[in-house]
Amino acid sequence: MNTGITVEGVSDKKAAVAIDGIKSLGQKTSSTTRPSITTMIAKTAVVLALVAVAVAAPSQPSYGNTPAPAYEEPAKYDFNYAVKDDYSGNDFGHQESRDGYNTQGSYYVLLPDGRLQKVAYTVNGDSGYVAEVTYEGEAQYPAAQPSYTPAPAYG
Repeated sequence: MNTGITVEGVSDKKAAVAIDGIKSLGQKTSSTTRPSITTMIAKTAVVLALVAVAVAAPSQPSYGNTPAPAYEEPAKYDFNYAVKDDYSGNDFGHQESRDGYNTQGSYYVLLPDGRLQKVAYTVNGDSGYVAEVTYEGEAQYPAAQPSYTPAPAYG
């Protein structure tokens, strides 16, 4: 093979091998251009495993037939609270006690018209909610007062 290159003291055959080596430096070999079959199988296995996990995971929480909690003793509690805030005018409260199926309680609220509404109630088993509503005070409706007085306009 005649390369057309003349190098002193180097035969044409050695020059051709050197030139072919230089040419091949700019080209990738087949092992670096394509991944090995083992790498492809591993990547495919990982992708398929991820797809399987995504498909197997429930998309919504399951609300199966969960058994109702079994209580050994009937409910028994007692609570109360009250709020009285003069700045905002809030005045209300609630009290309740329960022993098994017998519940008694009351609550009250100061209405915007100035009356105090009180509700006393009982619940005995299947008898339902029995309430007695009372009002204290007399409703007051003060005359409306404008909250804004426009400034005089000078023309």
